[in-house]
Amino acid sequence: MAANENETRVLGIEGTAWAASAAVYDQATGAVEMETEAYQPDSGGLHPREAAEHMGEHVPAVVERALDHARELAAADAASGADGPPVDCVAFSRGPGLGPCLRIVATAARAVAQRLNVPLVGVNHMIAHLAVGRHRSGFASPVCLNASGANAHVLAYRNDRYQVLGETMDTGVGNAIDKFTRHLDWSHPGGPKVEAAATDGQYHELPYVVKGMDFSFSGVMSAAKDAVDDGVPVADVCHGLQESVFAMLTEVSERALSLTGSDELVLGGGVGQNARLRKMLGEMCEQRGAEFFAPEPRFLRDNAGMIAVLGAKMYAADDTLDIAASGIDADFRPDQVMVDWRGRASNTTAGERASDGAPRTDKLQGAEATVEVDGDRVIKHRRPRSYRHPELDERLRVERTREEARLTAEARRHGVPTPVVLDVDPWNTRLVLESVGDADLRERLTVPNVRDVGRHLATIHETGFVHGDPTTRNVRVSFEGNDSRTYLIDFGLGYYTDDREDYAMDLHVLAQSLVGTADDPEPLLTAAEAAYESVGDERVLDHLREIEGRGRYQ
Repeated sequence: MAANENETRVLGIEGTAWAASAAVYDQATGAVEMETEAYQPDSGGLHPREAAEHMGEHVPAVVERALDHARELAAADAASGADGPPVDCVAFSRGPGLGPCLRIVATAARAVAQRLNVPLVGVNHMIAHLAVGRHRSGFASPVCLNASGANAHVLAYRNDRYQVLGETMDTGVGNAIDKFTRHLDWSHPGGPKVEAAATDGQYHELPYVVKGMDFSFSGVMSAAKDAVDDGVPVADVCHGLQESVFAMLTEVSERALSLTGSDELVLGGGVGQNARLRKMLGEMCEQRGAEFFAPEPRFLRDNAGMIAVLGAKMYAADDTLDIAASGIDADFRPDQVMVDWRGRASNTTAGERASDGAPRTDKLQGAEATVEVDGDRVIKHRRPRSYRHPELDERLRVERTREEARLTAEARRHGVPTPVVLDVDPWNTRLVLESVGDADLRERLTVPNVRDVGRHLATIHETGFVHGDPTTRNVRVSFEGNDSRTYLIDFGLGYYTDDREDYAMDLHVLAQSLVGTADDPEPLLTAAEAAYESVGDERVLDHLREIEGRGRYQ
């Protein structure tokens, strides 16, 4: 054992898919020494059998090289009078990932832990991406965007877990880009090649799909393939592809900052090595007064260093595994992990407001607009977002301003409390609305209020459109005297549809928002669904169950 928890030395082992990697993290100095052998397929994308063979060949070698470094450190310790094994524990990627690869890593970790007689720590690979960014940035409670090959999601800490606030509805961002580059017969990995080609291209418009806090890549990739087949220059398609996909990720990250009240964002995942994505995220954070941190590239791609860093924190909290209980989990969701290594003092985000019913200030920065309160009026201005390509930015701001005005009035006509639209100027992306409510829903998370939201959503769905972003920031509540009302606001992502899948996505966004902001979300989720069923189509709830089973780790 280390002399104290600030002198822990950890061996980390990673091998979820691409990288056979081992690292030694020395907590006393903060140094991370890493050994990695990356899997490079001869053609196409990842081949599971080849990836497992790669792990079987290289994991033992990288582990021994890392242990050699640990032994050198231990020898220096011995010269100063310390003794014991070269590391205090062995941490390994328990999942998510490819089962055959994970099993090889777990076997190696068990063998080393038993040989050295030290504890074993099982790490969630995706939380490790967040943890290394938080550790190296010094941020207190950041939102994390994980943008990797097989995954794309936004995480924030709440109720002793990292909650998934938003995620891909189909495929991971890296895999999506690789599918496009395979269509061009480009070798793996495709991301750097798209980045290089995009520098010589002009903007080509492609689909842009953000649904509340979630996003979808399948449509934009299909459109990109079709554009190349139709003769659009490849460089132009690559340019448009990056502008659309990375703007979607950046917008959802900004929505997560707004929802949680956080002013800190960290980036994780191999796609985070893309300079354009990092520039977008940095500009977005600068524009809204938030801080952004991206670890150096070796900690963005799959690596054992992040496993060792998180392993040290878990070891200090006695979050270790018996050998018999150290099985892998290929579908290991980050929100399944009880976070024992963070205290309750960190349980709320840095910028979160108290639930004291305080009125809105004169000027607020929302997820995509500046809101100014002028007496009984709200002036909402969708100002240019510098991180987006100007053509894409103007199109989105004009479309969303028009839809917000139209659907706000439409919902009101059908009995749903909304602000009165007093003026709309779509070309200057400016709305003037009646000021409603005393606080956002997140400041008054009660069963009656959430029940109202469920009924309101059912009503607009029966009318034939969706809200698009029904989070706890986009509902206003009043609570003075007997005039308690719940208002839907901000219909900018709404649209007309008769698809139950779209209606279910509204409920899914609401559920994610409640989980991300409520101390006890379960009664609220139950109330919302019961209220929805009392007014709307119960078959929508069946679709909701399907959506809930489609997460990237389900």
